[in-house]
Amino acid sequence: MQRQGSVGGSAALRIRVAGGVLLVAHLALVAWLTLRPLDVPWVRPANLRPLAGLRADLALGWPEAGLRIGEGLALLAPLGVLLPMAHGRLAVSPLASLLRTMAAGALLSLGIELLQTGVPGQVTDVDALLLNTVGVALAHAAVVPAARARLRRRAQRAGRPADRREEPAQGPTPTFPRVGIAP
Repeated sequence: MQRQGSVGGSAALRIRVAGGVLLVAHLALVAWLTLRPLDVPWVRPANLRPLAGLRADLALGWPEAGLRIGEGLALLAPLGVLLPMAHGRLAVSPLASLLRTMAAGALLSLGIELLQTGVPGQVTDVDALLLNTVGVALAHAAVVPAARARLRRRAQRAGRPADRREEPAQGPTPTFPRVGIAP
């Protein structure tokens, strides 16, 4: 039985499987980049004040600030596309999809920041959480609505509805007569 609003047939399965595999591969890469111990002579203190790290980056000059901010935006940005791809639904509210994806990205980023507290050489930074979440939202908004619209158009051209079950109706739900309770 297929979920309501999902892509039909084997194409849906291929999209979900590809999304799941790419999601696992990306999360493994992120874990390796962010949770491996670093051998450094000193470590800066944790940044727990929002936007303080961004101000410090901007004080370094535009080229260095652009690189650091871009790294923060790009780290989890693929989740904005991979999470909806792994879910595989076409008929969904764009705002609800964006909010769900942003929440998942924020929670994953928070988990990474919390795990970094126990890794030598890694520093917790609240601005990384903000940048990662914004990166997920930007990637989602840039790719997912257009991709879903394209897949819905393709499904309509193929003659199957994109937002209905493909199984034929099997008739009304059976009803049973009321049975009295024994004394």
